[in-house]
Amino acid sequence: MDCQFLPPLQTERLLLRPFCMQDAPALLDILKDREANVFLPWFPIDTLEEAEKSLRERFLTKGPVEKGCCYAICLKEEGVPIGYVHMDGGESHDFGYGLRVEYWHKGIVTEASRRLLEEIRRAGVPYLTATHDVRNPRSGAVMQKLGMTYRYSYEEDWQPKGICVTFRMYQINLDGRDRLFTKYWDESAVRFVETDL
Repeated sequence: MDCQFLPPLQTERLLLRPFCMQDAPALLDILKDREANVFLPWFPIDTLEEAEKSLRERFLTKGPVEKGCCYAICLKEEGVPIGYVHMDGGESHDFGYGLRVEYWHKGIVTEASRRLLEEIRRAGVPYLTATHDVRNPRSGAVMQKLGMTYRYSYEEDWQPKGICVTFRMYQINLDGRDRLFTKYWDESAVRFVETDL
């Protein structure tokens, strides 16, 4: 199995587990929804073949947590993915999540993210960043519930969608060091700190 490195994680309501190729139909349900994918960095998909390709390219974890990970969010009683939570293994340690629309506003992403954050801290990852489109403040609320703090805003020509987006960047330092991840700030021609958040 491609995702043998990740241990399953549990919360009161949820099972977080690695994705596997058998999850393609469930991933199709997650990624085909137009409303759920407005703020995600890819276009909605329409076919099982596209879901299988997305699994191989984005959702199967091939190493330990600290190298980057992606967990399927499942309700314990069902075991079928209804969303995902992940951390990029690159220098940003970017944290992100997605969830089927019918499960929004139930605290599921926050619950799943808190549990994965515990695992990331245990694995020795020094910090996490996360960004959200200013038009999606609910995502920022999840970041705040995780203890992340707003650092700055910046504009980006967002690919592959080809639109200009203003992002808010949040960060949490897990090792006690005082640091700021500045790459997005440094690379953007339009960057600023919002004072009225």
